[in-house]
Amino acid sequence: MITILHEQREVQLPDATASGDSLWLDRNSIEAAVGWSWKPEGLCQGEVCIPLPTTRAAELVQDGLLDIAGMWRHMQRPVAHDDAGQVWVLGTGADERASTLATTDSPDFALPDLAGKEHRLSDYRGKKVFLATWASW
Repeated sequence: MITILHEQREVQLPDATASGDSLWLDRNSIEAAVGWSWKPEGLCQGEVCIPLPTTRAAELVQDGLLDIAGMWRHMQRPVAHDDAGQVWVLGTGADERASTLATTDSPDFALPDLAGKEHRLSDYRGKKVFLATWASW
């Protein structure tokens, strides 16, 4: 049984096969694990399709299975696995993470200053704010 961690999901796939740095999945397992579809035009999510590299097709596709880890690396996304090849992490690309961080608003909260005056984060929207935290544990 191989476990795949991707974004907010954890999927256990009994039919997945790991070999060194390769993780072999069929079409249904790919969709269950990462939400992408393996189509003739490539690996697709919605209307975006990443073609399989023609120079590496024989290396990435064998016996009706796709090396999703190899394809993930081709897409310049991080891949990690344990030594036994039983747990795999298929990460999100740096560009996607940076884009998400640039557009994400922090949740609003209120804290008092040293004089006891309450300040809300929302009072500073649109301005740069430096938050310093500290914990005693």
